[in-house]
This record gives sequence, structure tokens and C-alpha cells, in this order.
Amino acid sequence: MAEEPSEEKSESPSEKRRQDSREKGTVAKSTEVNSVLVLVTALFMMRLVGPWLINRISRSIREYLHLASTTEMSFEYAIELTREMVVMGVMFIMPIAGSILVIGVTANIIQIGFLFTLKPLEPKLEKLDPIAGAKKLLALRSLVEMVKNILKLTIIIAVAYFTVRGEYDAMLMLADTSVLVIWHFILQSAFKIILRVALALIIIAILDYAYQRYEHEKKLKMTKQEVKEERKQMEGDPQIKARIRSIQREMARRRMMEEVPKATVVVTNPTYIAIALRYDPQENEAPVVVAKGKRVAAERIKKLATDHDIPIVEDKPLARAMYDKVDVGFAIPLEFFTAVAEIMAYVFKLKNREAA
Repeated sequence: MAEEPSEEKSESPSEKRRQDSREKGTVAKSTEVNSVLVLVTALFMMRLVGPWLINRISRSIREYLHLASTTEMSFEYAIELTREMVVMGVMFIMPIAGSILVIGVTANIIQIGFLFTLKPLEPKLEKLDPIAGAKKLLALRSLVEMVKNILKLTIIIAVAYFTVRGEYDAMLMLADTSVLVIWHFILQSAFKIILRVALALIIIAILDYAYQRYEHEKKLKMTKQEVKEERKQMEGDPQIKARIRSIQREMARRRMMEEVPKATVVVTNPTYIAIALRYDPQENEAPVVVAKGKRVAAERIKKLATDHDIPIVEDKPLARAMYDKVDVGFAIPLEFFTAVAEIMAYVFKLKNREAA
């Protein structure tokens, strides 16, 4: 039996899905952007501090060679010489390495913002699956990466070739020049090649970043079923929520029925509506609705009233009006005072008569 095709991911990703992906470290990021920015930064710093570095290194080498020929070598002198070389090396490396570090971090922040997570480093057994690895090799992403690498290599070779070809006549003139001139020419040519390569790689980096964004957005897309499942998780299962509401209503109804025996009078419709009122002048300024109900609930209220010898008074207009306007636990509004007062007077007279 053939398997049913998987549902198409046609829905835009939700904010929760984006956040979950970000927490896992799965973000749209192009390594080409980092590489080209680091390369351009290194070129700029070399251009900026390169002459100073070369002069400083040349002077230091001459000084060391002179000292080596005129000074007797000892262990203390070797330690001091080594320390000076280390300090000088740090002075040479720090400006370039520091700027590259700052630009590398900045490039990441520009692309993905501030993000720190260790989840990508967690070991996963599925990464060792050879079948999954073979599928990745044949995936569209791997094909794009291969084309991108071939394009980068082609650009580097082409730029190097045309740059050297343009300097061919100047190279022929180097035969009768000094080593320093040749060295200067080599550095100038290398700088031209790297600069042109960097400019070409900027275009590749922009295209690669756009592709990474597109691919990431495509992976985050959701099926209609996934949208429903996520909504259920965030809002709760409708069936469970309905069950909870049903239980809450039942508990509220049970508490309401427990208050009926404390009522002073029950006003009825007579069979459709029942409202239990309690009035204690020492506790309340006006009668309070302790229970109300329709149909089955009304019958239960009247039965409880009968079992506890609570008077039941029939007043259709009053019962209907109070049911619509007064909630359980609240005192009756001013508009019902006169009608309820007559009922209370009748109830108290009836109780006094029974007591006598």
C-alpha cells in the first residue's frame, strides 16, 4: 500500500516556532558574510599598519643580528631576548587579530542578534546515521554549497590570473632591481589580488545571505496540522477546557445548593424559575440571592426548600425579572425592594404565627 504524501508546509511560521528554532541555535546565518568582512578588515589593517610593521620588524632584526655578533650569549641574555621577541610579536599581532575578532563578532550580531546557546553542541545519535548523512550529501543545500565553492575558486583563480597578467610587463623590469624592490612589488601585487577577490566575494556573500534567509524561512514553514497542534498547546485542548468548565460549573452549582437551606424564602415562577433569597438585618442591608436556577435546578431548589421548611412564594414577574438582573451572591437592586419587602413581611408574619 503506497504511503500518503506528507502535508504541504504552506503556513507561515509562528512566533513560537521562530523562538524555538532560535533557542536551538538554528538561525539564518551566512559564513560568507563573516569571511568577507574578516578578509576586508585584515586588508585594511595591513594597509594601515603594514608599513610600520615592516619597518619595525626590519629594525628589530638588524638590532638582534648586531647584538648577536657583539654580545656574548648567556642564559639570562637569551631569556631577555626571548621576552622582547614575544612582546614585539604581541604588538604586531594584536592590532590585526583584535580588529578581526571585533569584526567577526559584529558580523554575527548583525545577522542573528545576541544569541548564546549550547544546544548545537549537544550530542545527537541521529548525526551518526549514515543514511541521513548520504541524504544530506544529495540535498539541495549541499549542491548549493558545492556550486558556491566552485564559484569562489573560479573567481580567485580568474582574479589572480588577470592581475598577474596585467603586471607582466612590470615583472620583466624586476630583473635588474634590488631584493627590496622585488619584495615591495610582490606585496603590492598580492594586495591587489586579495582586494579584488574580496570585492568579488562581497557579491557572493550578499547572495548567500539571501539564500540562507530563504532556506531558513522555508524550513520553518508549518503545515495546517502543525498550526492547529501549536494552537492547542498554547490555548489548551478545547475538549479539556470544556471539561474543566463543566467541572467548575458543577462545583459552583453544588456550593449554590448548599446555601439553599440558609435561605429565608424561595420565589418561583412557579415551575420554570426558582430564586432563593436570604435576609438577615444584622448582616445585610438588603436581601441577597443565594441560589437561582431554571427547570431541573429550580426543582432541586424547591425540593431543598421544602425539606428545610423554607417558605416558597409564587411571583412570576418578580422571579423572571430577578433571574435576569441579579447574580448569585449579590443583593437585590433598589427596583425590587418593594416587591421583596412585601414577600419578606409575609414570611416573617408566617414564621411569627407558627412560633406563636
